[in-house]
Amino acid sequence: LHKAIRRQRQMCIRDRYMALSIAMLCLSCLSVVIATAFNAKAHIGKVRIHFYWVIPLICAIVLIATDHVPWQQVVDQFFGSSSMNPLKTLAIFLSMSAMSVYLDKVGFFKYLATRVMKHAGTSQKKLFVLLYLIISLVTLFTSNSTIVLTFTPFICYFAKHSNINPVPYVFMEYVAANTWSMFLVIGNTTNVYVASYFGVEFLYYVRMMALPTVFAAITSFTLLYIIFRKDLRAPLQASELEITIRNKPALLVGILGLGICTVLLIISSYIGLEMWIVCLCSAVTVIILAAICFLAKKQSLHPLAKTAKRMPWHLIPFLLSMFVVVLGLMNSGVTESIAEVFDNKYSLLSFGALSAGASNLMNNLPMSMFFVGILSSVSDPNLTPAVFATIIGSNMGSLFTPVASMSAMMWLSIVKHKNVDFRFKDFVKKGVFITLPTLGAALGGLSLMMLTI
Repeated sequence: LHKAIRRQRQMCIRDRYMALSIAMLCLSCLSVVIATAFNAKAHIGKVRIHFYWVIPLICAIVLIATDHVPWQQVVDQFFGSSSMNPLKTLAIFLSMSAMSVYLDKVGFFKYLATRVMKHAGTSQKKLFVLLYLIISLVTLFTSNSTIVLTFTPFICYFAKHSNINPVPYVFMEYVAANTWSMFLVIGNTTNVYVASYFGVEFLYYVRMMALPTVFAAITSFTLLYIIFRKDLRAPLQASELEITIRNKPALLVGILGLGICTVLLIISSYIGLEMWIVCLCSAVTVIILAAICFLAKKQSLHPLAKTAKRMPWHLIPFLLSMFVVVLGLMNSGVTESIAEVFDNKYSLLSFGALSAGASNLMNNLPMSMFFVGILSSVSDPNLTPAVFATIIGSNMGSLFTPVASMSAMMWLSIVKHKNVDFRFKDFVKKGVFITLPTLGAALGGLSLMMLTI
């Protein structure tokens, strides 16, 4: 009898913990949706605070204060050698962002864009195709967030300067970046997190994701062209934009740094180096050498200061807070319960659809953390398709609503700041048309790849 009573008490406690963790998740997700939809932020002096991370931070504090997520567990996860360590993911994301934003500040991406625009002449259709190709290529070696931060403001400026509708180009840029971000593991923070946790090597990742990415790219570009074909019929005014590289050695440092970093990431698993170490060391080296280049030419360090200012620092409290919320779900057994339901021969389809949907409820980065907990309980035969389907869902889901990814939040904020008439509901209308076929194409490509292993 005593054992039965004790067991019942334990079940009641677990149910309360589960209810609390689910409530904290729902509250966090709801706050992200509302804050993103209304672009909620405040200015304290020169400091801009984005509200989307405030409620998740409060929820994380509540979970730690109630001991549902023990403080020692948080410390162990943040500073231990665990593959779930969010600080390692942050190091990769911020390091790659720093090198990419730096290249933008010394004029590299703008220079590429102006060359493409001049080559397009007066044809918007040609410009549309050429920009898509250059954005896709740059995404391969940087990330979706990099494209959003660097290309969006410039495209808005160019469109205004040329008296054309900027919407086809900025939306195409966003779709291209979040489609081709699947190709390499460094293309999206969610790729890094899921792949690192399950020990997916760089080259094996490319082997599995190349075909799904190409299928998705062909599908998404076709749909984009159908959506905007009428806008692209109008002639394009010749552009007189000219970008001058003021410090070529500083530019070369950035290009070589990013290139060497990419090569080291490819061979990192063979030489025993963790990806976060490669990225962090590369970024620090680029910044130091760049400072030397500017000082040697007696130029201002303003590009480096602008790089630091442009970095998405607000991601840090959001990521760490959502990580604690996800730990609460894992501690309460929610993830194991979900895994029991979807651990079957249809795991590729179910995890692809679930992760895409969940991205639009909780943002794709915390979704990836949550799904890592679920995937950890999936049986070996179904694990590989479930892992890669989750990665696909985290990328493709971000095409549906601006809530689904950090890159979407940044993109929508920039678009609004540049006075482009493109609202939350406009994103959803076009996102519905593009997401489902593109997601289906990517999962179809993954299904073909699974036949080869």
